[in-house]
Amino acid sequence: MSKSLNLKPERVFQYFQDLCAIPHGSGNTEGVSGYCMEFARAHGLEAWQDEAFNVVIVKEASKGCENAPTVILQGHLDMVCEKEADSPIDFEKDGLELVAKGDMLSANKTTLGGDNGIAVAMALGILDDDSLTHPRLECVFTTDEEIGLLGAEALNMDRLQGKRLINIDSEEEGIFTVSCAGGMRSDCVLPVEYEKIRGLCCEIAVEGLLGGHSGIEIHKEHANSNILMGRLLCALSEEFSFGIGSLSGGLMDNAIPRKTEAQIYIREEEAGALEAVLGAWDRIFKNEFSASDSGVTVSFTIHGPKEGKALTCKSASSLLYLLHMVPNGVMKNSMEIPGLVQTSLNLGILKLQEQEAHVIFSVRSSVESEKEALGSRLKHAVEFLGGTYEESGSYPGWEYKKDSVLRDTMIRVYEKMYQEKPKVEAIHAGLECGIFSGKIDGLDCISIGPNLYDVHSPKERLSISSVGRVYEFILEVLKELSKA
Repeated sequence: MSKSLNLKPERVFQYFQDLCAIPHGSGNTEGVSGYCMEFARAHGLEAWQDEAFNVVIVKEASKGCENAPTVILQGHLDMVCEKEADSPIDFEKDGLELVAKGDMLSANKTTLGGDNGIAVAMALGILDDDSLTHPRLECVFTTDEEIGLLGAEALNMDRLQGKRLINIDSEEEGIFTVSCAGGMRSDCVLPVEYEKIRGLCCEIAVEGLLGGHSGIEIHKEHANSNILMGRLLCALSEEFSFGIGSLSGGLMDNAIPRKTEAQIYIREEEAGALEAVLGAWDRIFKNEFSASDSGVTVSFTIHGPKEGKALTCKSASSLLYLLHMVPNGVMKNSMEIPGLVQTSLNLGILKLQEQEAHVIFSVRSSVESEKEALGSRLKHAVEFLGGTYEESGSYPGWEYKKDSVLRDTMIRVYEKMYQEKPKVEAIHAGLECGIFSGKIDGLDCISIGPNLYDVHSPKERLSISSVGRVYEFILEVLKELSKA
């Protein structure tokens, strides 16, 4: 193990630090999966790994608990890789630089991956402690959750014996999640063509936004830099004749984008007027988003005359029409559960390439027909413009289970430990519980987790004390379930 952070519970944070030293962004989980398999071998535990790099580690029940039903502890191995512009980290090969300050653990100018490395670290801590009282455990670590729950979808669950599952992928202590939305990734692709152009090259950025998780934070109405850039360019097209050389924003479909950049070519005589208009739009955005994104900025740099290539008029018009007209954000709130977003979408990735433009969304809904309707809406829009539409990573919602021994037991233990009732809620974010519930008949599951803040952004923070409390709570729950 690497040098300890000297945080408690020591086992949990040492394993978390080890995990953070291994690159493990979505689609790059072979290394961290191998680490888990090596852990199992070193501890003499049964384990298996599949082609998707999912890992299952089994620990037999502690003495006297052999007759208790098996419990599944579950989390995912991949993390969302977001960073500040001046961070030198290469997520493909570099580990994270952890920073502990007071009660908060973060990473230097990058996402922390507490979502969901802390779940894996807790499970490894439990597997490593032979002094605990627990039923037979199946610790299931899935991959590529952040890009569509792909690992859980690929996992063959026939070998699993557990019918009770504790998912540790929630982000607020004291809240028991018992239902979640389904979702999918929607990729709208427009064919584009370029032509040679000469003019002043202007680099424009819409930046300074807070971003965040497109599921659990979509209700906060944070601005989406891709949407704002589309709106800005459409407004500019009404006053200027310009060519679009490049356009990009966002890294993950399920993270609200914080920065979008464009390169345009303008006539030399229009430089002054463009500066004035961009300054005006900077003030407009600051006014509109003063409460939700007070740091929003329209920044720009104008370079001397140069030759380059830009989208043809037809290609630019189609792309700007799509960006200006597509829906984004909260579409509908639940009429049955106050405060719950029912249907939403997030334009998370915008990238202009050599032959096509990709406009990629994360679509979510707790009503399957509404999710499908949003997908159909995007499909018709892009196909009307001569493009194509593709859905991937579709996953089902997780329906509320009226009778739950696991939920009742966990509520009872929580009330005994903390002398208060936990909150039992549904969430708009997607959880792997929906996949597991669909594959394991009669599965009784619940999702919990420690306090995490600003997930999917470089401001992500994990409460150290909350990790300790949630870990102790899980140990008490396992002890109680050993009696069943």
